[in-house]
Amino acid sequence: MLHPLERLEALGISLPTPSAPVANYVPFSRSGNLLFISGQLPIGPEGIDIGFRGKLGLNVTLENGQAAARLATLNLLSQAAVAVNDLSKIRAIRISGFVNCTPDYAQIPQVMNGASDFLIAALEENGKHARIAVGVAQLPLNAAVEVEGIFEILA
Repeated sequence: MLHPLERLEALGISLPTPSAPVANYVPFSRSGNLLFISGQLPIGPEGIDIGFRGKLGLNVTLENGQAAARLATLNLLSQAAVAVNDLSKIRAIRISGFVNCTPDYAQIPQVMNGASDFLIAALEENGKHARIAVGVAQLPLNAAVEVEGIFEILA
């Protein structure tokens, strides 16, 4: 079984440096063996890509929404790595996805499949999770997607 960092490397992906909070909150909080990670945006090295800004159903495609969800989930894993130092020591419990979309947009679950599929690719069995996917009127920095997560810290 490959370590999560080795699986990411095989996908041509490395963990980015986690983003600092943009307001008065912490990026993660631990309670017992649970790790709560604040919502992560699809922020890359150059900020939020133009294709990851705006609304699904208006100016962001389903494919870009899924890619934004993957990047936000990569940022989620980056925060988890800082919190526990070893991604093989976490198991996903639930992720919540918020999709910036028009009121009639019906592909919210498909957008969030980008996050779910990526999490399972990175953590395999430990990446299987419950999920919430909701459409919202707006997100910080006009991001198309935001993802937050709850993880169990394994002994």
